[in-house]
Amino acid sequence: MNNEITNNFAAKASGARSSRPPQVGFVSLGCPKALTDSELILTQLSAEGYETSKSYSGADLVIVNTCGFIDDAIKESLDTIGEALAENGKVIVTGCLGAKQGSDGQNLVQSIHPRVLAVTGPHATQEVMNAVHLHLPKTHDPYTDLVPKRVSAAGIKLTPKHFAYLKISEGCNHRCTFCIIPSMRGDLVSRPIGDILSEAKALFESGVRELLVISQDTSAYGVDIKYRVGFWDGKPIRSKTLELTQALADIADHYGAWVRLHYVYPYPSVDELVPLMATGRVLPYLDVPFQHSHPDVLKRMKRPASGERNLERILAWRKLCPEIVIRSTFIAGFPGETEEEFTHLLDFLKEAQLDRVGCFAYSPVGGAAANELPGMLDHHQREERRERFMKVAEEISVSKLQKRVGSTMQVLVDKASSMGRQGGVGRTYADAPEIDGVVHLLPPQKISKTLKVGEFTKVQIVATQGHDLVGLPI
Repeated sequence: MNNEITNNFAAKASGARSSRPPQVGFVSLGCPKALTDSELILTQLSAEGYETSKSYSGADLVIVNTCGFIDDAIKESLDTIGEALAENGKVIVTGCLGAKQGSDGQNLVQSIHPRVLAVTGPHATQEVMNAVHLHLPKTHDPYTDLVPKRVSAAGIKLTPKHFAYLKISEGCNHRCTFCIIPSMRGDLVSRPIGDILSEAKALFESGVRELLVISQDTSAYGVDIKYRVGFWDGKPIRSKTLELTQALADIADHYGAWVRLHYVYPYPSVDELVPLMATGRVLPYLDVPFQHSHPDVLKRMKRPASGERNLERILAWRKLCPEIVIRSTFIAGFPGETEEEFTHLLDFLKEAQLDRVGCFAYSPVGGAAANELPGMLDHHQREERRERFMKVAEEISVSKLQKRVGSTMQVLVDKASSMGRQGGVGRTYADAPEIDGVVHLLPPQKISKTLKVGEFTKVQIVATQGHDLVGLPI
């Protein structure tokens, strides 16, 4: 929900409607999973001859991909829809908010913005295209015309060229009491493993140097299809997280690229992934949404993995792979949370020494079962606990970053000066894009050394800067 990506593409010079391809404005809000939905829609639009407009006024209609997880995200989505309606008038809405109902049982978007042309839920590429075809007829037949050359085999990407998200499944089988995602995105549906690996290879061939594997529950990949055997490159392969990750590592190794795992639940099966990280075949980085540490709170949350052995598991991971970086998210002030339970959470954080941590004060999202639990804390108390939690988390983060000073690390360059000699910004294996810290790159010592976006460079860490590092390319 922290991520907002407004995608602007250059449009051709305006002219009469009949002399130019139809123009579609596009706004994508929300998480990386929503971003991949946007990429699919934009790829299909381009394949059918539509072009994207850099402004509402220059578009023939606007598509808004929404987020509906927490109140702030809902407000942002509704405000964006209203802005698009005011400036353009023809708006199609898709995404998680599109599947949400109001208190009266009516579609929330349509009840607030009745002028929208159509509303769909998430991962609904065909439904969105049907609405586009109805209100802005396509210019040619996608069944007989070729995909435009400007669209690669990997499709249109909204991320920079050198990194991309790879969604391996949709939906979730869990029913956590604070979450409404299953009601909007449905139960777990795993993608065919051959399709995933084909997309991964196409992404690497297009220049991607970091692949971020995402889903609602990456550890559960293949559960819904009973880990059936698929095929890739003429060989059988099981649809399971370990086998998928091994295959992704094989492909990435050929291109000298990174593979990073996100949204990994702390099941025992995750232990099998750590040896891949210890050998460097996959980045030694785990994004594990623990949410809390106290067993009673986790029970009220209906979390799929109990917390009793989480600390033990973390210590085992670090013993096997000392350089592993663990990021997580937590909820402070969950309904019924006592001071003792919150103290348990703080103690867990201090002992676990997690590298990167985010924390949300509990938000009573409409439709969440947790809202009916007894012991709802007032807003001030929830925020106060979040602040106390983050103070401890920041102290741990600063201490861990300080230990990096003097080390040499590989950095993927995200930004560079126009000449490539005045420094730039990059990330180490410990930093996922847009959610973790960065490395501020100083000008290279050697005149012949230049920094290029999307390339790796060796860097000596010379200082810390808040949650970031400062490095000297060597």
